[in-house]
Amino acid sequence: MHELGIAEATLDAVRKEAARHPGARVTRVGMRIGELAGIDASALRFAFEAIVRGTDFEPLQLEIEYCLQKRKCLDCGLDFVVRDYDLQCPACHGLRSDCIGGEELDLAFVEVEEYAAS
Repeated sequence: MHELGIAEATLDAVRKEAARHPGARVTRVGMRIGELAGIDASALRFAFEAIVRGTDFEPLQLEIEYCLQKRKCLDCGLDFVVRDYDLQCPACHGLRSDCIGGEELDLAFVEVEEYAAS
């Protein structure tokens, strides 16, 4: 289950960001996952919740943005979203295209809540 490794790498990134903001609390972390990335979002969420349990990061929320497969037609230049595995361009019906989205596996954000000095 490579989702566990991804969850651990995400938590490592959160720890590094938290270290840059002493006294602050990390509240949310966001990831962008493409449909072609081969990641099971529910397994990733389960793994992340399991590794933060019992740590200082336990209330940390993982948000996942799911990204659809997008292609660019090499014949007419149209950018389009692939639906039902149909790679045909909806404008010119060409079959030549490049993948321009859907393979993402990105750490999108780490939200840190800083407290004002008293």
